[in-house]
Formats: sequence, C-alpha cells, structure tokens
Amino acid sequence: MSVEETIAVRHGESFDLPNIEQYLREHIAGLDTGTLQVRQFPSGASNLTYLLQVGGWEGVLRRPPFGPVPPKAHDMERESGLLKKVYTVFSLAPRPYVFCNDTSIMDVPFYVMERKRGFVLNDAFPPDVTPSEELGRGISLTTVDTLVQIHGIDWQAAGLSSLGHPEGFLERQVKGWIERYTRAKTDEIPQVESLTRWLVNNIPQSPAPTLIHNDFKLNNMLFSLEDITKATAVLDWEMATIGDPLFDLAVSLCYWIQPDDSEDMRAVLPTVTTTPGFLTREQFIEAYARKSGRDISSMQFYMAFAYFKLAVILQQIYARWKHGQTQDARFEAFKTRVYTLVSHAAYLTEHNNV
Repeated sequence: MSVEETIAVRHGESFDLPNIEQYLREHIAGLDTGTLQVRQFPSGASNLTYLLQVGGWEGVLRRPPFGPVPPKAHDMERESGLLKKVYTVFSLAPRPYVFCNDTSIMDVPFYVMERKRGFVLNDAFPPDVTPSEELGRGISLTTVDTLVQIHGIDWQAAGLSSLGHPEGFLERQVKGWIERYTRAKTDEIPQVESLTRWLVNNIPQSPAPTLIHNDFKLNNMLFSLEDITKATAVLDWEMATIGDPLFDLAVSLCYWIQPDDSEDMRAVLPTVTTTPGFLTREQFIEAYARKSGRDISSMQFYMAFAYFKLAVILQQIYARWKHGQTQDARFEAFKTRVYTLVSHAAYLTEHNNV
C-alpha cells in the first residue's frame, strides 16, 4: 500500500535546518551520517508537525503554531513529558526523544519523538483499499479497544498523578465551555439558554477518574499499512489529562457519524464511519461498556455536552472570522455548523438516545 503522508514544508513554516541538525546530533544518540531532510505532515490545524530524516534515521518534530498563542496552550514540555511516561505503558503512544526550550535553536519550544508508521482515516479510504462490512467492523472494534486501553492505564503507577485535577472535573468542564461560548457569541441561537441550563442541572456523578486523551477520534489514530484494522499509533496528546472517561468516550463519538444522521450533521463531520460495517454510536457505547465494565446509563448527558463542546469550538473559530481576525473563507460556513450542533445537543436533552 502506497500512501503519501507528507508534503514539502509550507511557505512561512520552515526553520533553521543546520541549527536543528546540530542540536539533534548533540542530544539524540545514533543519528546516521548525512544531511537533515525535512517534510511536513499536512493534517491538523493546531500544532505543526514535521518529518525529520537523517540517512535511515527518522523522527517527528512538533512545535506550536506561528503567531501569538493563548497562555498554557500548545505546551510542548507538558506534552512531551506526558508521552515520556505514557509510551512505557501504552505501546501506541510515540516515544519522545528530546524536548528543547532554548529559543536560540528555534523561536519556540519544541520536541522530537519517534516516527510511527501508518495512515490516517479521514473522510475516505486510501485508493487501493476496498471498503467492506468486515473492514468497517474491524476498524470500529479496534477503536473501541484502543480507547478502553487508554482508560485502563494505571495512571498513578505511571507517574501521572500531577497531570490533572479529577475532583470536580465534569463541573469545571461544563462551566468552562459555557463561559467560552459566551465570550465567543456572535448570533442569537434560541436553544442555547435552555441547553446550557439543562447541562448545569443534570451533571451526573463521574466514574473513577482515568487518563483521558481528550481528543480521541479516528483521525488521531494511525492504522497499519499491512492490515487496516490494526492501530499503529495514537497521536496528538496535547490535551490529555486525568478526568472522566465517559466524557472522553462522548467527545470521541461526536465525531462518529452514522448513515442515518441528517445531511446537516454529515456535512459538519465528514468521516468514513458512514461506510457499511462500522458500528453505530449505540453499538460503540455498548462495546465500550462490555470491555470496560463501566456504567453508561448517563450517556444522554455526556453526548449532549460533547456536541455542545464541539459547537463552542466551531463558534470560537467562526467568531475569529466574523471579527476579521482570519480571512479563511472556509470559516464562514461554521455559523451554520454551530446551529446544527446546538440543535442536535438540544434534541438529545429531550430524547435519551445517541
């Protein structure tokens, strides 16, 4: 299977190669002879990721986006420190090689980690893959298993106790995302008031806290080039913390579209999960419950909240476009997507399904 994973480095997103190469040779053992070659991974709209090659050696460099970033966001030291502990107990997490906060090497902190091989599933399969029901079911079950494995990590034994504050996690999430929506509000959406009131008044008791990825979705995984039903990596651990595993499950599932979803919902979140054979969200939840042993009776709340959270994320981007802070014409359409997601979240508060 041939998959083109990288592109030439985009204009304005390059860095000083000789400087980086010298730093790598001083801090990473076993680099081959030869000159550093760099290409860029094109996906993602947050941190920037580059493929580094020196002879037969490969690594992946991650750095924050260019321009001003919010305080505590895009924390390379936190992410690399987390991976340093997680990769020893979870083989799908990349191993970090080195973290650097010396701005004479690069203008921002960055880290370099191992290169995991595989491909990303977005809204289409690779050209040489023929979708089938067996394939869809296999990928679905692998995704469920992977999330259960993350939530099953002994985070205290792994030295991750300082990573988050699990007490009151869900209450803080609800309050925080409502506040973010208020700050980013541009248009009146009548359902927001009743939806947010319902969320505040129906916060369930969280199960025992676990490590949560906090952005777990199909396109943050890599799948094997030899067997598409096998995962080779879980990427983008930037937002991982210790918290409510059912929140993590719901956030994952709000990206998991099924064939009977409305055209509006399918337009918001295009994905291969509409292909025959993929589990429905209900089947995904049931499989997760069987494998994890967790009570999923409160999923109505978690799903409504997850869709609201995604609506807020898109609203923040749309507000930047409306206020002229970005010229990207794609973001004009986010207004409609926010309406769609808020409407769906409100619907779930009245109908106990997913």
